[in-house]
Amino acid sequence: METVKLNEAQRKSRRNRNVALGLVLAGLVVLFYVTTLAKVGGFWN
Repeated sequence: METVKLNEAQRKSRRNRNVALGLVLAGLVVLFYVTTLAKVGGFWN
């Protein structure tokens, strides 16, 4: 099996993309959590 060797720029680009994706996912989790609390808590009646 042959593996792909990434150069430094590709590794940095992949890491930045992964960090950005993680931040987006974390933001969505927080958004859904706050929305759920607001609906269940009765803030918007």
